[in-house]
Amino acid sequence: MKKQIGFIGCGKMAQAMIGGIINSGLVSPTQIYASARSEETIQFIKDKYEIQTASSLHIASTVDYLFLAVKPNIYPIVINEIKDSIKENTVIVTIAAGVTLKGIEDSFGKEVKVVRTMPNTPSLVGEGMSALCSNEFVTAEELEEVKEIFSSFGKAEVIDEQLMDAIPAVSGSSPAYVYMFIEALADGAVLQGISREKAYQLAAQSVLGAAKMVLETGMHPGELKDQVCTPGGATIEAVAELEKNNFRSAVLSAMERCTAKSKALAK
Repeated sequence: MKKQIGFIGCGKMAQAMIGGIINSGLVSPTQIYASARSEETIQFIKDKYEIQTASSLHIASTVDYLFLAVKPNIYPIVINEIKDSIKENTVIVTIAAGVTLKGIEDSFGKEVKVVRTMPNTPSLVGEGMSALCSNEFVTAEELEEVKEIFSSFGKAEVIDEQLMDAIPAVSGSSPAYVYMFIEALADGAVLQGISREKAYQLAAQSVLGAAKMVLETGMHPGELKDQVCTPGGATIEAVAELEKNNFRSAVLSAMERCTAKSKALAK
């Protein structure tokens, strides 16, 4: 891709995306610009990724795709700083929960191209899952290029904006739930005498394999679960115990809370 990509803000999510983009070879490090409030962060990303670092104003006036990688409450401050410097055809890409397309347009006070997204941290290892939607000023070609950027470090889906508040619960925040599940599996293994290092390896690889089975076979997760549960066996005993302890209900409840928080942030 022969486009310049910029990041205003370079925290963990932005670093995961930058690392994923570079690892994919989609663009060279010299085509990526980033700014950060901390000099320590600037030096860190410059040394680690060998990308360009510059002021927010310079990045806004230079790049073709501008990622606003700051917390939602910082968006108005950043936009007020760059709104008079941004190039006419630059596509603004948001990655914060609750930040709407109209909210960005209103903050700029003029017609701007905006793509609202929700990525996740597995982007760093090329296994991200991102959801995208855009406003009317973004062309089909531009949206496809943004999708290509996100696809360089995982998978990306274009959805209606009205569904975006539900995305953090199912893919944006869900890696945290999975890490908790892996940790719990490992704790159970350690309880039985398996070393901590081997326990994490066994648990994490099993979760990875199960996820690939869902994605690559196209089978329903329930059907795949049934294939593991032999009649009267140990697996169905474990599944029954999870059901007794409201495993699925706990996940659904957590997702509802996550979605409610995302909607609250939009207000």
